[in-house]
Amino acid sequence: MKIGYMRISKGEQTTDLQEDALASAQCEKTFRDVMSGAKDERPQFLEMVKFARPGDTIVVWRLDRLGRSLKHLIETVMDLQARRINFLSLTESIDTSTPGGKFTFHLFGALAEMERDIIRQRTQAGLEAARARGRIGGRPKAIQSMDPKKVQRAKELYAKKEMTVPDIMKLTGFKSKDTFYKYVVNAERE
Repeated sequence: MKIGYMRISKGEQTTDLQEDALASAQCEKTFRDVMSGAKDERPQFLEMVKFARPGDTIVVWRLDRLGRSLKHLIETVMDLQARRINFLSLTESIDTSTPGGKFTFHLFGALAEMERDIIRQRTQAGLEAARARGRIGGRPKAIQSMDPKKVQRAKELYAKKEMTVPDIMKLTGFKSKDTFYKYVVNAERE
């Protein structure tokens, strides 16, 4: 059975073009979502995936109607293939029920994987270059910007139990209760 899927992003857009293409492809049932492709939870898409059975073919007018990114599209089609459901994109002429369609889709997958690897390598190179210049990634520790004498003063005031924690924080310059407890209260217990 051929099952059509169409998606538009906004209510004022029309699915006429997609409907015509899916009718020409002789889809017996169609599902339609009106929402951004970036959304994870597309109700009609999920309903269609539940409805499809092994041997069925899911048909879309264009690839971008099915997935929000190349990675998402590949994951979706791989999931369909694992369930023995074929995929057909009319505009790009990709049909995973044919050897040529499978090859094309695997080529897309290989390109997406290569892109992820290149991004990972660039990130690593950037981090190594930053470390070579003495920079360490991540958020700076709050306590580094504080005067060690003020931290010691906060410990002393807390130990006396004459002031409230907010008053000690204000007096000694602590901005966060979490930081105060980590370096003053819990440090006293150790």
